[in-house]
Amino acid sequence: MEILFWLVPAGVVTLVTMLWVGWWGREGRGEVDRETAARRLGEALGRERKVRPGYAVDRRTPDRSTGVALRPSKMRPTVIPSVGEPTEPSAGRDRRAS
Repeated sequence: MEILFWLVPAGVVTLVTMLWVGWWGREGRGEVDRETAARRLGEALGRERKVRPGYAVDRRTPDRSTGVALRPSKMRPTVIPSVGEPTEPSAGRDRRAS
């Protein structure tokens, strides 16, 4: 039981934080009527956006996500038979161990 005493400070901090947030977010704090809120929203949407200077490099176009991970294609090595080597498998290679 004594080993759990290290949880007490965390519990106290959590409780105090919960009480503070409950007080801070109580009803009536910073509330405005609907007309004022609608007017403020209209003003904010009607403002011209500030033009910021761009970066030296254009933005990359985002890759289209298909939901499937694809690896980039790679050239696979192919075996080219040499001139002195027969192209058909020999009879000795076809035999299976019994």
